[in-house]
Amino acid sequence: MEATLQALGALLVQAIPTILLVVLLHFYLKWVFFSPLARTLQKRREATEGARELAEASMKRAAGKSAEYEAALARARSEIYREQEEARRKWLDDQARQVDESRKQAHEAIHGAAGAIDAQAASARRDLESQSSELAERISQRVLEGRA
Repeated sequence: MEATLQALGALLVQAIPTILLVVLLHFYLKWVFFSPLARTLQKRREATEGARELAEASMKRAAGKSAEYEAALARARSEIYREQEEARRKWLDDQARQVDESRKQAHEAIHGAAGAIDAQAASARRDLESQSSELAERISQRVLEGRA
């Protein structure tokens, strides 16, 4: 057993330079390769996260602007609908007023024409009454002249 321990001790003594070389290689690679790689990866992660945060902020702003645009569009539509409804009401009121005026004019024309017809009928009656007595007298004269 002692021989084994001595062999193991000798082996360890011979491995010391290799162990030191591995330890030195570890620190050298850590300093030359892994630290810059870790810094580069960290910068990349920060840039990626920053870009993602910027993208999220941009999306939030775009959503806000989209909501504002939709609200403005809805207000504009309601304003247009209100103006159209107002114009339609004015048009209907104007049309109703014109219809009423036309009816009044038609009634006035009818009453005026009825008055004119009544006046003409009365005038025609007076003429007929005056002519009827004259015609009756002529007829009676002819009849009397024919008998005489």
